[in-house]
Amino acid sequence: MLRIYEVVLTMAGDAAGIAEQIERRDSDLARQLRRAMHSVALNVAEGAGNTAGHKRQRYQTALGSAREVLACIQVAQAMRYIGSVHPKVLDRMDHVIATLGRLVYRRTS
Repeated sequence: MLRIYEVVLTMAGDAAGIAEQIERRDSDLARQLRRAMHSVALNVAEGAGNTAGHKRQRYQTALGSAREVLACIQVAQAMRYIGSVHPKVLDRMDHVIATLGRLVYRRTS
């Protein structure tokens, strides 16, 4: 399994706590955040077991979902559903997004 998978699981724990806060004000946005987070973890795990093009597709889906997780948090902040998010949490999300981006967009030549 990829080393990033452990970071993704930690990110899932972070996202769960944030989703609980959001849910008090907007249950739909909290559900969207949870679905996106599920997608990140499950697609990273699935991608690790695939080859070539299928692997890249799973990682690309995980990347889009990771960006969606971050967007849900940013929207919740903009809507004043939540306050600031700990910088380590945001750094972890950026790390996952950057790593998935490298996996998806790396040169194959």
